Amino acid sequence: MFKLGEKFTYRGYTIEELKKMSLQEFAKLLPARERRSLLRGLTPAQKKLLEKIRKAREKGKNRVRTHCRDMIILPEMVGMIIEVHNGKDFIPVEITPEKIGHRLGEFAPTTKRVQHGSPGIGATKSSMHLPIK
Repeated sequence: MFKLGEKFTYRGYTIEELKKMSLQEFAKLLPARERRSLLRGLTPAQKKLLEKIRKAREKGKNRVRTHCRDMIILPEMVGMIIEVHNGKDFIPVEITPEKIGHRLGEFAPTTKRVQHGSPGIGATKSSMHLPIK
């Protein structure tokens, strides 16, 4: 996190400098798993999402929907709202500079926290013999 008034930097580079870098130059700044993934090349689904994002930017829109949860957040995505599918519906994820280098799926959880209620009728053997009044 950075303090109010400070300019955001990622590994010593500002957002403007990161946006000017090629994909290979940017990949060298990432942690090992993300770096290897980018250097191997984008999958067809990731390429399609990147094209969709670029077209939306040209049209002046900032909202895109996708199922591609394994896409690494790139500097050119900052400022957009990407709706990521979690298996049931689309979760809006606002892309901020702090999220660069993470994957989209990290911000759209696929499971909810289990909250158990009180047991119902027939939940246990003893509840079968209760008088119903």
